[in-house]
Amino acid sequence: MNEIKESLRNIEQTYKIFQQQQFTFITALEHTRENAHDKIKPVSSIGQVQTYTDHYCNNSTDKRILLLFLSICSDLNKLCQRLESLHPGNSVTNALLDKCKTLVSHSNDLSGIRAKYPHDVVNHLSCDEARNHYGGVVSLIPIVLDSMKEWVAHTEKLPRNMLHSDP
Repeated sequence: MNEIKESLRNIEQTYKIFQQQQFTFITALEHTRENAHDKIKPVSSIGQVQTYTDHYCNNSTDKRILLLFLSICSDLNKLCQRLESLHPGNSVTNALLDKCKTLVSHSNDLSGIRAKYPHDVVNHLSCDEARNHYGGVVSLIPIVLDSMKEWVAHTEKLPRNMLHSDP
């Protein structure tokens, strides 16, 4: 469990760096959407960000911030797999884990999710951006981190014999 908490702390630290560069992230998405001639539909999945990065990103600043986002998503996905192997779970922890796994899936449609208080990531966007283009993609990481922290809190309350040792 300590390894899980450490991994979660490391992801949170990386996310704090990413958060400080949210405007750079939005600008990078703008640039790549322009290059892809894809300005109408919202950025709605991790896979879409991956495609923009791989095929439509042509400056190093944009590439760096998009890769940071993708790296955090990948780390969250790997942590989901570790959580799944840690214990058989109960209805609460399984529901939290399923939510996380769905959210970090490359093809999951994120356009309908929004981070709520205390996360202000969506508040930093203009109304049009938040409502129509980037609200889901900027909400993804804080929502998954919150769910994982909740998973840890619930798991720590379980009897020790329910847990498998850390891999």
